[in-house]
Amino acid sequence: MPSLIPVADSPAAAPRVELTGANLLRFFAVLTVIYSHISFYLIDDLGTGWWLIDVVYQIFIERAGLNQHLSFLGVAVFMMLTGVLITRSAIRHPPGRFLFNRLGRILPAFWVAILAAVVLVRLGINGMFSGQDGISNVDALSSFVLGGFFLKPEVAVLGVTWTLAVQILFYGGCVAARPILRTAPIAMPLAGAAICALILLYNLYVPQPYTVPMLSKIAATLPAVFLGQIIYLGWARLAEFRWIVIAGLAQVNVIHLATDFRVYWAGEHYLWTFAVVTACVVLIGRYDGPAAHWAVVRWTATRSYAIYLVHTLVLYRVYEHTVGHFGATGAIVAFLVVTALISEALYRWVEVPASRWVAARIADPGEPAKSDKETPATARVASSHVLVRRAAGPSNR
Repeated sequence: MPSLIPVADSPAAAPRVELTGANLLRFFAVLTVIYSHISFYLIDDLGTGWWLIDVVYQIFIERAGLNQHLSFLGVAVFMMLTGVLITRSAIRHPPGRFLFNRLGRILPAFWVAILAAVVLVRLGINGMFSGQDGISNVDALSSFVLGGFFLKPEVAVLGVTWTLAVQILFYGGCVAARPILRTAPIAMPLAGAAICALILLYNLYVPQPYTVPMLSKIAATLPAVFLGQIIYLGWARLAEFRWIVIAGLAQVNVIHLATDFRVYWAGEHYLWTFAVVTACVVLIGRYDGPAAHWAVVRWTATRSYAIYLVHTLVLYRVYEHTVGHFGATGAIVAFLVVTALISEALYRWVEVPASRWVAARIADPGEPAKSDKETPATARVASSHVLVRRAAGPSNR
């Protein structure tokens, strides 16, 4: 009897798909996430405003129908890029090498950022991204393994890093599903949609003491990663068109479910946001025009992980101490300059050395060493963790 789900031509088949527009997508995602945090801070927390927020609201929210503050837009771009770019690596590489490659590149910079966040809270410079006044030693240690996000109430010393939990669970899913990815790859996003739906239903119907709210947040975000995976499988011709459509519709059902259950945190326009981001990835992902090679685009894209880690650590204090002297626009420019400088330092002194260290240990004997140009790019793929709005609750002011 023929298989209902088409299989790849060969167990090791994982064609390369050149995503020449990936840096341009990352560039726009970084801008969107930074804008989102600025907008949340000025509008929701300070009750003030800024001229650019008014412009963005008129164009992208009132007319284009996106979420207030452009919430989740940048996250969805980074997550979708993860699905597009990581799937091939998961198919090609043995599980141990795959996980060592992914985690070895992202954890050092993450740990440095968490350490900085804990120190800033302990010194009274920053506050928590959750309801606590401070952070205990146990909670501080758990933050280095993302444990605080799974507690009730949640403990978040650096709120944006919840997206790493989504990334790491996807990596683990790729390892667990590797035999399927190498034979019937479209089965993974189909099964992923079913599991996400079950998680949402579990947290809805079981008694509250047994729920894990963070799992619902992850389940509501994973469709972006699976849509990216589906895009790769379509481009690589590893699945028939009808199955691409079915797998895509399965993700739509999860998004509908998460919207109906009010799992999303900034409005009800998430399905439209997913649709816009999917269209952008498909249309821009393989774009190779001049804009994809601009220096500012390349710089921002290569530092996107570092920017993600540090920007909320400096936004609120820099703005607070400069707005009285330079006004809102000047304070935001000061924030961008400080973020750029710290991100450059984290990228050069932590992220790049970590990528080189990992690359040196996973290189096949006799295989030419990867160039410096390739190594940080791979790290950025692992770090599609993107920047995202802070976790719900009192913010780091």
